[in-house]
Amino acid sequence: MTIFHRGRGRAASFLALTTALLLTATACGDDGSGGAGDKGGEGSGKGEITFWDNNGGVRTDVWKEIIAEFEKKHPDIDVNYVGVASTEVQSKYDTAIQGGGLPDVGGVGAAMLAGIAAQDALEPLDERIATSPLNGKLNAGMVENVKAAGGQDRMFTVPTSASNGVLYYRTDLFEEAGLEPPTTWAKFFTAADKLTAKDKNRFGYTIRGGAGSIAQALDAMYGQSGIDTFWQGDRTTVNAPENVAALEKYAALFKKNTPAADVNNDFTKMVAQWDSGEIGMLNHNLGSYKDHVKALGTEKFRGIPLPTAEDGTRVQVSNPVDGLGLFKSSKNKTAAWKFIEFAASHESNSRWNESAGAIPAHTEAVKDAWVQKAEPTRLAAEALFGGSTKIVQLPYYLPDWNTISKAENEPAFQKVLLGKMSAKDFLDSLAEQLNEAQAEWKQQNG
Repeated sequence: MTIFHRGRGRAASFLALTTALLLTATACGDDGSGGAGDKGGEGSGKGEITFWDNNGGVRTDVWKEIIAEFEKKHPDIDVNYVGVASTEVQSKYDTAIQGGGLPDVGGVGAAMLAGIAAQDALEPLDERIATSPLNGKLNAGMVENVKAAGGQDRMFTVPTSASNGVLYYRTDLFEEAGLEPPTTWAKFFTAADKLTAKDKNRFGYTIRGGAGSIAQALDAMYGQSGIDTFWQGDRTTVNAPENVAALEKYAALFKKNTPAADVNNDFTKMVAQWDSGEIGMLNHNLGSYKDHVKALGTEKFRGIPLPTAEDGTRVQVSNPVDGLGLFKSSKNKTAAWKFIEFAASHESNSRWNESAGAIPAHTEAVKDAWVQKAEPTRLAAEALFGGSTKIVQLPYYLPDWNTISKAENEPAFQKVLLGKMSAKDFLDSLAEQLNEAQAEWKQQNG
């Protein structure tokens, strides 16, 4: 957890990073923010507010810039910044909801939105947006995404960005091998095989076997199978025969065309490995584009939308839209909302997304020159909003989605890679958990 305080000349003390979350969160939230049962208040619109960044360390610098600009415009408001690693943010929110110490404002992506909203921790924002300069300036698709993810057809977060799945490939290695760009799945698998030379420590692909592996595997499955819906009635399609066959083919790349270390790689290790080695292809999202430019320049790689079927059909799973939530327990919602409005405005939204290489939610920001210059972002925006891509909407509205798609199944997917579990058994188990979660959700929401 990264913490800095921008109080002007005001002494600020924070507990050590090793202090228990509850105490840390309470210290950061010295404005009195509480847990889910605390309804807070509008406050004076002045004083201190606490903001939790849900990708702390990775996006800290750009948030410092935005906060500095906000405090310059609003000299009577101080923002306490708390950077929380993306891998820890869900558990930290859950702990604070139960024990107190929630921030005034927090980064809340669609993937975790339902669980937090179900605990009555977030303020509905529809009425505030209706009277805000943001009204009519937020991408309609992202608005619908966060409404659906919240499970109550209300906006519990202001969308700020989308980060599509991207296939990065080394243009220099492809040209050297005489390969065509991996625009179809057939070309992708051909390239993975041809670019592999284990005796020279060269591999065609790097696969994500550690944290975050399930979403990438789903992209590979649905992209190959062409199935374009997550549900058929109340039964999931994840274990459809076509998806089983697709996962078998994808998992078979492990150790054959990928490094053996991939079984434990999260995105940071995977990205670092691709940037520093001689690996042909990498599936990630727009968030790592700047890392690749820094490591390789712009001449040695491209980032393109995920491959299509031979007939040109592209199917990909939805990526969670990121956003900013206002917590009900805030004692100063007026000041907190001012900060959200500022952070989601044209200039700030463009600044943040340019730093991340992501697709801006503000409809004016997406027209800015940097989007046209950043090819992966431009192509991803065209694929996402151009109507040519079929999107499989993942069930972010299920309160159990994050747990099912991460903690409960990432270790099982590693077993698939290692040949200790079949793709069919893995997907049948995943389907059973999802079907149960869907039935429970429908029963509760009638």
